[in-house]
Amino acid sequence: MTDHDHRQRTAHPGASPRLILVLALVCGAAVGNVYFPQAVSPLVASGLDVSPDAAAAVVTATQFGYAAGICLLVPLGDRLPHRPLLVTLLTVTGFGLLAASAAPGLVPLVGASALVGVTTVVAPLAGPLVARLVPKERLGVTGGTLLSGSLAGMLLSRAVGGALGDRLGWRAPYVLAAVLSLAVAALSARLLPRTTPLSTQRYPALLAEPLRLLRTEPALRRSCLYQALVFAGFCAVWTGVAPLLTGPAYGMGAGAAGLLALVNSVTMVCTPVAGRQVDRRGPDAVNRVCFLMVGASAAVLALGGLGGLVGVTALVVGTLLLDVGMQSGMVANQVRIQTLRAEVRSRLTTAYMTCAYLGGAVGSWLGMRAYGRFGWPGVCVLVAALTAVALTRHLSPHDAGAPPAVRRAGSAARRRPAAGVGSDHGSTSRRDLA
Repeated sequence: MTDHDHRQRTAHPGASPRLILVLALVCGAAVGNVYFPQAVSPLVASGLDVSPDAAAAVVTATQFGYAAGICLLVPLGDRLPHRPLLVTLLTVTGFGLLAASAAPGLVPLVGASALVGVTTVVAPLAGPLVARLVPKERLGVTGGTLLSGSLAGMLLSRAVGGALGDRLGWRAPYVLAAVLSLAVAALSARLLPRTTPLSTQRYPALLAEPLRLLRTEPALRRSCLYQALVFAGFCAVWTGVAPLLTGPAYGMGAGAAGLLALVNSVTMVCTPVAGRQVDRRGPDAVNRVCFLMVGASAAVLALGGLGGLVGVTALVVGTLLLDVGMQSGMVANQVRIQTLRAEVRSRLTTAYMTCAYLGGAVGSWLGMRAYGRFGWPGVCVLVAALTAVALTRHLSPHDAGAPPAVRRAGSAARRRPAAGVGSDHGSTSRRDLA
């Protein structure tokens, strides 16, 4: 029996439901650190006696730090064991949040926020870890569960952070987030399995690898393009909806957009369902449905400019369609890249997340420009145009359209496992995951 065969037979049979829920909790706690500063930014301005524009630097520093962490730290998921890496990042994040809570002025707060952003990149590392622990036929549903945890963290952190800040001041949300980060760090140290690194490359080579993978992996490029375009439309809508709701059509308060986002929290239950469909039908079929949903959302959202009950109903239904389409497409895209090559999963995730994040930033910028020049209809046309580009690319011929057996055979012929590295699940033995 060869070493590869032995690894295949001793592969871990699958992660327990408890472990998947723990990882979803870890993802939610980490992602929340990026978003709750948005809710407390006005409180920071009044608490530190600075202008709102200056206080917004805290949010910007956290977001840019997160983007830097994706590029600089996520590739280490292929080079270092997952458990100590995740525990270390969560611990540093916790102490960074404590430093932020005690910051005497804006400059130290911005510095601590940048550190928190860099180190809170646990969610992009959790996906490759799960891909090592579960069989391919369960990647979709487990990925959907992790995404649900991330979405819960994003939504609840804003709501809880704002409410707690109103009652106890802007420092209280940072203390709560710090306690939560340190608690999930302790939980991760106890429950996460041990894994062996899949790469021995030096750090500079790890950083350069995502660019090379973008050049050599067509399926990765497709997933990046799909998510960048759809996420750009998603961010354009949520950037434009705030001035729409506070403008003459509705005349609502600044919290109206937050309430609309809270209504959309019901979409969290859709991602595991989408994951099961990915497992049954494949990523391409789910992507196609998602593009149609996002395109339909643009048409429904256009009615939101009418105002009144009809407009509110259109905004609720349209954003629900948009959110479900974007999130379900994300599950499909992540499954597609996680099944490419086991030994470079974290670097594949780095390339994917960076492209998606850049797409969202560009979408926010385009959304504000479209709203400023053409109003709400301009935003809806932008979403429709972005979706049309993605759907056109999806309907054009590509290698993923080949039968699964052909794709597996072609992949096996192209790939030569490195020493000590087996196939997707065969790369990790029971001893390594004990």
